Amino acid sequence: MRSLLLLLTLSLAAFAAEPFYKAELIFPQEKWHNHSSSIVELPNGDFLVCWFHGSGERTADDVRILASRWTRKSGQWSVPFTLADTPGYPDTNPTMFIDNRQRLFLMWPVIVAHTWESALMKYRISTDYQQESGPPKWEHQDNILLIPKNIGAKTREVLGKDVDLPGKDGERARKLIEKADDEYFSRMGWFTRTHPQQLPSGRILAPMYSDGYSFGIMAISDDGGYTWVASEPIVGYGGIQPSVVRKNDGSLVAYLRDNGPPPKRAQISYSKDDGMSWTGAKDTELLNPGTSLEVVRLSNGDWLAVHNDLEQGRWSLVATISDDEGKTWKWRRHLDGDPAKKAPVEYHYPSVIQAHDGAIHMTYSYFTPEGKSIKHVQLAEDWVKAGDPK
Repeated sequence: MRSLLLLLTLSLAAFAAEPFYKAELIFPQEKWHNHSSSIVELPNGDFLVCWFHGSGERTADDVRILASRWTRKSGQWSVPFTLADTPGYPDTNPTMFIDNRQRLFLMWPVIVAHTWESALMKYRISTDYQQESGPPKWEHQDNILLIPKNIGAKTREVLGKDVDLPGKDGERARKLIEKADDEYFSRMGWFTRTHPQQLPSGRILAPMYSDGYSFGIMAISDDGGYTWVASEPIVGYGGIQPSVVRKNDGSLVAYLRDNGPPPKRAQISYSKDDGMSWTGAKDTELLNPGTSLEVVRLSNGDWLAVHNDLEQGRWSLVATISDDEGKTWKWRRHLDGDPAKKAPVEYHYPSVIQAHDGAIHMTYSYFTPEGKSIKHVQLAEDWVKAGDPK
């Protein structure tokens, strides 16, 4: 009997010590295209997730922004509802954040002429958004129009050395420098993907990018989100969809999707002036097949990156942790898929936050032959550090 009780006690202890992980689909898989989600925790402890939904992306005029609420009262995700819809135009790539005045921001691009280069940024602000159902009540709405700072000079500084290279390499550099001097092209087509963030100074940074250049940029507001200016672009070959983290010394690091030539790695850029100027984008060790990633700083100072650990395809999604501000990534665990087992599925475009109770929450696009949905995962950092099961 004592042996049985001891075995039961040890088994319960092992169960209790199992790192926390929970996952669910926000809504059943369906034929509609559901993609590019963003999650926020509300001040009352509820969660709000949005994504774009329709029969396609930039070329489908029925695309709109949907959202779902998880409330502590219900303990489940609500039926999706419309968060934003511009009739006759595709609405895509939404992102949200809560600022230091507890205001909810929603940002998203309207695709004016069915090309990513024609994206026009819109945003809304709300202080009345914690109801149990339905959309927030919006108090302010405007467009974000950007004039990239020093785009011509910065492009020539970073890429000028390549213009005399033979073949496609030199041609690529020459075309980007030529585009940088095109006033209309340089001011259109910047739009969001990852979470904005607010610096200790109060400055708001909204990371954006252009598919026309494959450059990143920051939309910057120093007056609480009412007016915006552009940073210098993050110049390189294929670096888009920046995700920004702040180091202990106050400098900023942007990790970018790699839409450029091989090797396919997440790219990186640095800023020492609160996001106004950026170094040229360079490769990191993190694999990236040309898909969005997000990197966040956890409350204990560790950094968490979620990305597709492949050079082609999106069938494997991994979480990895650094305890030295991105110098090394010591722990990793797969959220979905296996890089060694190619499959007709896509797990991609993660949106990541840490809640006030310390739990990590993320949403991502979940595509399988059965349909498309948005998956929500909550986990403890220890779950990632435990590594993949043997």
